[in-house]
Amino acid sequence: MEDWHFPPSYDETYMPAADARHWFPERECMDPGARDAAIVIRLREVMEHAWKNAPFYRRKWDDAGVHPSHITSLEAFEKVPVVTKADLRAAQAAHPPFGDYLCIQPDDVHHIHGTSGTTGRPTTFGIGRDDWQATADAHARILWGMSVRPGDILFVAAIFSLYLGSWGAMLGGERLGCRVFPFGAGAGGMTARAASWLDAVKPQAFYGTPSYALHLAEVAREEGYEPRDFGLKVMFFSGEPGASIPGVRDRIAEAYGATVFDCGTMAEMMPFMSAAGSKEASEGMLLWQDIVYHEVCDPGSYARVPFGSRGTPVYTHLERTSQPMIRLLSNDLTHWVDGPSPCGRTYPRLPDGVYGRIDDMFQVRGENIYPSEIDAVLNTIDGYGGEHRIIISREGAMDELLVRVEPSEVAAPDFGERCAAGLLRVLGVRTQVEVTDAGEFPRTDFKARRVIDDRHLFRTLAASLDEGDKDGA
Repeated sequence: MEDWHFPPSYDETYMPAADARHWFPERECMDPGARDAAIVIRLREVMEHAWKNAPFYRRKWDDAGVHPSHITSLEAFEKVPVVTKADLRAAQAAHPPFGDYLCIQPDDVHHIHGTSGTTGRPTTFGIGRDDWQATADAHARILWGMSVRPGDILFVAAIFSLYLGSWGAMLGGERLGCRVFPFGAGAGGMTARAASWLDAVKPQAFYGTPSYALHLAEVAREEGYEPRDFGLKVMFFSGEPGASIPGVRDRIAEAYGATVFDCGTMAEMMPFMSAAGSKEASEGMLLWQDIVYHEVCDPGSYARVPFGSRGTPVYTHLERTSQPMIRLLSNDLTHWVDGPSPCGRTYPRLPDGVYGRIDDMFQVRGENIYPSEIDAVLNTIDGYGGEHRIIISREGAMDELLVRVEPSEVAAPDFGERCAAGLLRVLGVRTQVEVTDAGEFPRTDFKARRVIDDRHLFRTLAASLDEGDKDGA
């Protein structure tokens, strides 16, 4: 198979024939059983590397009675304990800055990235030079599958900072021989400038977040541009659910006249595009199992669930040497399927992408609800303006769900009723809908945050009242 071994090495001069559907046809289209057998070998090699170089993994596996030599099948690999983000933060707190799961010398770290730490201690990513290049090769393969080609202009419209998505898109484009425009995002007035540059440069490919693409289309029209005139043919996204949600995907495709692709796993999993769509299978995501081994697992046991079932993704690097993640738990929710793909690749698929994080799910009157479900409904409603807010509250003993919806312009008389009917049909929960003025909510240059859960206020008040009753007694 095309030079598939650990650690990886690639011919940097290699490029498929211009009319080739696949970058590595043998790897991408091989018999799934044969691929699984090869994956077992890779898993054992990655674990041996981590055992030798990372005290973090030796401790964890010793405690679980696991050794790399035990990995003789994919079923045996399921006995390896999962790694959580809390585990990584604790390791880095004890062994700053990279943690004792760094498998190269600190002086050999080529790039330093990380999380922002808005929900806890920041996590630092130390990426070696070889891994930086291997990421470029992996992402070039995946972009080729989306039909991006050498010489295409790739417009990267996402923040160039800690966020790895921008860098990963740029790396893949450069290796593929694209002309990369690392435009960025986030500065005041930058979106209007992005519209003018898109009109001037006419790129073939675009990377960002779904929320930003929709915001950019609005701003472009305000500035006098028609987004379809930008000439984009491929738009690929990560960072948040959306590009696999039919309503969102269709709105972006309609606005720009481009094919929309979803991609992405976790920042820790750079190369993060190992779950991504392809030209002939643009809906959902293929799992490029020879780059990162993806499992969809039961959230309790962390054993793989059968194809056709829901679970949480668990990820393992097959090519990364510097800071390999081995059974990293995502806490997202998805479902996976197997079977023929129109593109000829034999990877499993996530037909609906990733629904969102399990801890983003909320319950209203016994029903599990994901914000992405509400996004999907509203984006199919004629007259929807592209933004909304989800407010969960409690009155008495009953949870209440309010969705404040922004129309595209002056709302039609039945707009709110159509939104409420669509939400009831999909969610199974009566939803109050409040129609706001057009342009009510701020737009974002990054990920949209639309959920406000006020139930904690009710709980706090109830607790204080209970305490008062006790004092009075």
